[in-house]
Amino acid sequence: MTAGNYHIAQLNIARMRAPLDDPMMADFVDNLSRINALGEHSSGFVWLLKDDSGSSSATEIRPYEDERIIINMTVWETMEALHDYAYYSDHTDFFRRRAEWFEKMDTPTFVLWWVPAGHIPTVDEAKERLEYLTAHGPTPYAFSFKKRYTVEEMLAHVVVQ
Repeated sequence: MTAGNYHIAQLNIARMRAPLDDPMMADFVDNLSRINALGEHSSGFVWLLKDDSGSSSATEIRPYEDERIIINMTVWETMEALHDYAYYSDHTDFFRRRAEWFEKMDTPTFVLWWVPAGHIPTVDEAKERLEYLTAHGPTPYAFSFKKRYTVEEMLAHVVVQ
């Protein structure tokens, strides 16, 4: 198997400072579809989690007991494509403003992991990866941009386990 046979999946979670219909959240809500559409049209984009209505925001999906936690999940062809979208597009300005809308959390809020090309991760799978990262720190199984692992490292890790 080569890196081309795998894509990079990501989950990020955030605890809202107020409900989505609160004026404090208006600028976030008003720009969410635009920022997600930017991602969907970016080079290397594969998939975006959407709710049952097909909304690209998926803000109705609340897999945590804390109803203020919202999630975002995507899959990208390469780590570089995701990184470019996250840090070198209009998404960057939106990301820098996160403290206006979201509380700082004491646990990791972002996780990356490799998936076979064509695999669409489930919300439960993503939550498990984030829980693993929280419990064990970055490993080839679940990691972050700060500590990345290659497909080859992930495959070697799977064989060793």
